[in-house]
Amino acid sequence: MPNASYDTHRAQIAAILTAWQMPPEHADSTAEVMAWADLHGVDSHGMSMLTVYDARRRAGRLRMQAAPRLERETPVSALIDADGGLGHVPSRLAMNTAIGKARSIGIGVVPVHNSAHFGACGFYAAMAAEAGMIGMVATSASGIQVAPTGGAQARLGTDPWAFAAPGLPGEPFLLDMATTTVAAGRIRNKANEGVQCPPGWVQTKDGAPSTDPLEAVEKGGTLTSLGGTPENASYKGYGLAAMVNILGSCLSGATLITDPQHMKKPKGMDIGHFFLALSPTLFRDEADFRADVASFCAALRGTPPINPARPVQVAGDPQRAYAAVRRRDGIPVGPKLLQKIRYIADEAGAPWLLRPAD
Repeated sequence: MPNASYDTHRAQIAAILTAWQMPPEHADSTAEVMAWADLHGVDSHGMSMLTVYDARRRAGRLRMQAAPRLERETPVSALIDADGGLGHVPSRLAMNTAIGKARSIGIGVVPVHNSAHFGACGFYAAMAAEAGMIGMVATSASGIQVAPTGGAQARLGTDPWAFAAPGLPGEPFLLDMATTTVAAGRIRNKANEGVQCPPGWVQTKDGAPSTDPLEAVEKGGTLTSLGGTPENASYKGYGLAAMVNILGSCLSGATLITDPQHMKKPKGMDIGHFFLALSPTLFRDEADFRADVASFCAALRGTPPINPARPVQVAGDPQRAYAAVRRRDGIPVGPKLLQKIRYIADEAGAPWLLRPAD
């Protein structure tokens, strides 16, 4: 089937969310975040997440009609209760609140608790960069899939974080990364299509290398921390994961991933997120700051490459390249994932928009 346009892709996601009884304005907002991920090549956090959300919704772990609210506030901070729903809407509220505070006082910090999966961290960090600010985002996770360095039991999640800074218009520095070797969604996509993982992504429960995408989900194995092995400095990924959980859960009051009650409390999944916006005008003229970021990134790109066919890039460049191609050619969806999404749409009574004639 030909690739669907970005607009159609986004509309299909929104139609399914609306059929699940999410308020239309929340469905549109959530679909924008998810379609942004697919547009930018972050396929692990876009439409494919509907398969996960459907399972959690059916299990009573998601409130589709959640109403996020501001729980407490100071001139530089706020705390948001996501009301047990998906994290996209409360996260946009959180970063917009942080940006507003940074505009008036220079910095804004807003954690979120009582939330669920919120999509790609980079979307929210990019919001800050688009507002001329530095943005930092972190989130705890639902799945316990990663052992601490030297440990024989999973205690952590993929625990991603993102950092963004404005440079040239439309070209922010935008780093969005899991603290594991790869995001769990990339492994899920391999499982959806019935193909093996590259070596180094997962390991068995005994710590042996594996290429089976079901290893960490069904067979007691784990994902690898960034670094892969102690010899390759996996303590760095482990340390970053701990940082993410302190910011996302300890600061917000969300359930710790190490708590035996994690994902078992009746009020919902209770994942925690963290959002920071920092105005460079606290320290210098914004235009000068932007110029330095742009100059720094240009110097990195100008590094002589090992392979002339693969020039040096900076964080955000690969995703912008994906977006340019996919806006022109449409967004691809794997055939097996497409079958699953069609089934979900039919079950929910949502219109099917991803037609061959698109």
